[in-house]
Amino acid sequence: DLIYVADSANAPYGERDDAFISDRCHAISKFLNQQHVDGIVVACNTATAIAVQGLRAALPDMPIIGVEPGIKPGIAQSKSKRVGVLATPGTMASAKFKALVEAQGREATLVLQPCPGLAKEIESGSLDRPELQSLINQFCAPLIQAHVDTVVLGCTHYPFATHLFRQALGPDVTLLDTADAVARRTADLLRPVQGTLAASAGSQPSIELWTTGSADHLASVSSNWLGWQLQAKPLRY
Repeated sequence: DLIYVADSANAPYGERDDAFISDRCHAISKFLNQQHVDGIVVACNTATAIAVQGLRAALPDMPIIGVEPGIKPGIAQSKSKRVGVLATPGTMASAKFKALVEAQGREATLVLQPCPGLAKEIESGSLDRPELQSLINQFCAPLIQAHVDTVVLGCTHYPFATHLFRQALGPDVTLLDTADAVARRTADLLRPVQGTLAASAGSQPSIELWTTGSADHLASVSSNWLGWQLQAKPLRY
């Protein structure tokens, strides 16, 4: 079963200050904990960088899975060892990201490109707006000039616009995001509780969508992007 909370009234986090992001992450995690979830995925690179340690301290018995830009697999995949990283300003300014770059950057040339405004443009819901393509072209230009062969999508919004990144970067550049790795990690951590779910294994999992923004907008986006025909619920938290 999946309970998803979109903090759309306060998005994007990548351009918010650390204290605000931390407060929002604790509030949403409190709500999810009250729903008796078995684990929480912090599905935002910026929120992970700023808040995940505090969340784990506040909920020590809850598996909490964070996400971070896939710099290490990007380097491993790159033939030229020239890797571009696209992320929000908040992610790139965080101590966690800087430590990641310092730990992995000795093995390759990393071209770091902050993308102010890009997550917000994707959040609008339309993936074919000229304004979105223009922003992506702008942020990809320095990576092209640096002759990278691999680009890490360091924000969980960005993969929804993969087709536009491919148009901007060309067919010879590999795009990398960490969605599959995060899903596998989540499954591994929740494996101990799967035995209690075995009795209902034949039933269809439930999906709940909650948002602090427009419920109609989230329902429309989830339908257009994921094929989920669901009603979203407003959350005042």
